[in-house]
Amino acid sequence: MIFTEQKIKGVWVIEPKVFNDARGYFFEAFRQDEFEKNVGKVNFIQDNESKSSFGVLRGLHYQKGEFSQAKLVRVVKGAVMDVAVDIRKSSPTFGQYVAVELTEDNKKQLFIPRGFAHGFVVRSQEAIFTYKVDNIYAPKCEAGIIYNDPTINVAWNIDPSQVLLSPKDTTSPCLKDAEVFD
Repeated sequence: MIFTEQKIKGVWVIEPKVFNDARGYFFEAFRQDEFEKNVGKVNFIQDNESKSSFGVLRGLHYQKGEFSQAKLVRVVKGAVMDVAVDIRKSSPTFGQYVAVELTEDNKKQLFIPRGFAHGFVVRSQEAIFTYKVDNIYAPKCEAGIIYNDPTINVAWNIDPSQVLLSPKDTTSPCLKDAEVFD
């Protein structure tokens, strides 16, 4: 696997070695020893999966306090633009983001540490998205930032009229009004 730290410290793109032949392909999606050697120790305790259609934008989500989560995400089918926003007030990169295209073809993964909001927009007809997390979901600690916050200014690269949001995601606050990490 190739581990590449992004412009924001702690955010990593992980590219597996893919073995293709006439039967299809094989790759190791996760190997704890390599992950710990490159990124550090993270105790993933749960795997999640979502299926979404073109234009669905999920995010920017995070969990507060003791229920914050680190995530390792990838696309099994389709293509998404995946985004991690630094929401740690004390960080020199507070309010900045990393965006990576994750597809079934490139098989890249993105590691997002605790202290980040996360979201993605589906760029293919349909996408199946998986993620490992290091903490349980706690509804009372769930939070979000509006996807089109002008201070973050994420380049989603999709016509806003094609974006499909959940009711919850249409009412998320801007970064300046969100409860973020110290």
